[in-house]
Amino acid sequence: MMSGSSPPAPSLPAGSGSFFRGYTKLCKGLAVILLLVHLVVQLFPSAVTYLALIPARTIPFAWNLITAGYVEQTIPGVIVSTIGLLLFGKLLEPLWGSKELSKFIFIVNFSTSACVFITAIVLYYITQQEIYLYTPLSGFYGVLSGLLVGIKQLLPDQELNLFVLKIKAKWIPSLVALISIFVSFFVKDLMSYLPVLLFGIYMSWIYLRYFQKRLETGLKGDPSVEFSFSSFFPEFLRPILDPIASIFHRLLCGRFERSDARGQTLDPLPGSDSIEANRRRERGQRALEQRLAEKLAAVRSSEGTSLDAADKV
Repeated sequence: MMSGSSPPAPSLPAGSGSFFRGYTKLCKGLAVILLLVHLVVQLFPSAVTYLALIPARTIPFAWNLITAGYVEQTIPGVIVSTIGLLLFGKLLEPLWGSKELSKFIFIVNFSTSACVFITAIVLYYITQQEIYLYTPLSGFYGVLSGLLVGIKQLLPDQELNLFVLKIKAKWIPSLVALISIFVSFFVKDLMSYLPVLLFGIYMSWIYLRYFQKRLETGLKGDPSVEFSFSSFFPEFLRPILDPIASIFHRLLCGRFERSDARGQTLDPLPGSDSIEANRRRERGQRALEQRLAEKLAAVRSSEGTSLDAADKV
């Protein structure tokens, strides 16, 4: 009786323990930094002055443009940021590599802080309200939203279960932005996070769309239609957005389309954008299937070990 009832018990930890496996060293290291900085801010509240982004003091404290992204001032904030970093990083680092992921995080974090700083200065000059100059702004949400854009690029058709809804990954950044804007009208405390989140989405798209180097081709950016700016919006808005986006497209990358790193002319073949997008999706899907197979093998191995131990008993 006891030997028959013992095998199911060890299999439960194996299944639940698989949730904690597969996280990369880079993401675990950054998660530790988020936790340590949060503890420092809680133990020494004055540290916020030197680490968070305070627009009026950014000129002497320019390092705030980098450190602000790693300062989570609330317990829910540090929990969400840590879990999000570990989960999203587990998806993206096998596809990008540690070097590219760390580069992406640095660029998105810095550019997001710079945009938030400029926006705060502009709002101050328009409204003359000093709250825009002295409110400490911080949080890892800009990078998290940027990682969601990376998932949209690599795994656009991957379905994610959100409560009772199944939503494709390509719509997650847009959904997060929409919900954040809506909630900020009712919860004023969340208004300070909104610029960080929105600029994180936009700056990560700018980097992936125009500047990230593709190892398979040696070219920069992702020119596919599936990753255009209008792809973040519903279909009926795209005819309005595409002409506006094309203006910024020519301003940002007109010269990059004409020549590659060697100065050679680039004349993309018809349909090459779709081919490149399909390659990215296939590569992301293969990596996802490989991770699922590894988890399944680990669970089966653990269950087999438990059964052998029970048989011996």
